[in-house]
Amino acid sequence: MKTVKISLNSIDKVKSFVNEIARFDVDFDLVSGRYVIDAKSIMGIFSLDLSKPIDLNIHAEGDAADIMSALEKYIV
Repeated sequence: MKTVKISLNSIDKVKSFVNEIARFDVDFDLVSGRYVIDAKSIMGIFSLDLSKPIDLNIHAEGDAADIMSALEKYIV
């Protein structure tokens, strides 16, 4: 598992983020405080406080270079 901090501070960013990670057959979790939600759920993301960076847990086996390059614009 790999953890990165991401910023999703606009509606358009949230939509494009979900579209990006939906292409991968890997589990993604967003962690904000004590809440953990499925990162592929738009409704779940909007239930979080998006004013500050959020931890993204990537449950990928081995090297996740392709995932990391797709997420570059969201990583803080």
